[in-house]
Amino acid sequence: MRLVEAEQEHRKAPRAVPSVDEAFRTYAPYVAAIGLRMLGRPDEVDDLVQDVFIEAQRGFRSIREPEGVKPWLARVTVRVAHRRLQRRRRWGFIFLRFGKEEDYSTLPDRSASPETKALVSRVYRALDRLPTEQRIAWTLRHVQGERLDQVALMCGCSLATAKRRIAAAHAALREAVDDG
Repeated sequence: MRLVEAEQEHRKAPRAVPSVDEAFRTYAPYVAAIGLRMLGRPDEVDDLVQDVFIEAQRGFRSIREPEGVKPWLARVTVRVAHRRLQRRRRWGFIFLRFGKEEDYSTLPDRSASPETKALVSRVYRALDRLPTEQRIAWTLRHVQGERLDQVALMCGCSLATAKRRIAAAHAALREAVDDG
């Protein structure tokens, strides 16, 4: 009888929020996956992950429940990716003058068909032309596979605004991909 009672007490005991180091070991691959899908550039992912956990270091104490770590890190990842995409947009005009176009052919799995690789490249080039808020909302919904309520939460906007951003991005992407 004591074993059963001890097991029940263990289940009732509150679990502790992991340390930032433990969270890094557990969630860095998750943060990297979100970052890659939003940024579309593998060479930027390591820096993004590092920036996310540097920012996490500052606000980690605000998390009260262990279940809150993953969604909180996802929101931090979205904020950091947003800043990177904004910076990239500002600098992108300089690179456009030099004729440099980003190569997105490495994003799909190696076993993907040439047609799939070309389509992914066209989609990410079109994403590069979208407003950052639309790009992030669409990517979270259609590439990351997040539910609409989660997209709104991660983007820090209302559900209606998230839906509008996704719809606007979807229309622009459809036009860009159909023209390509």
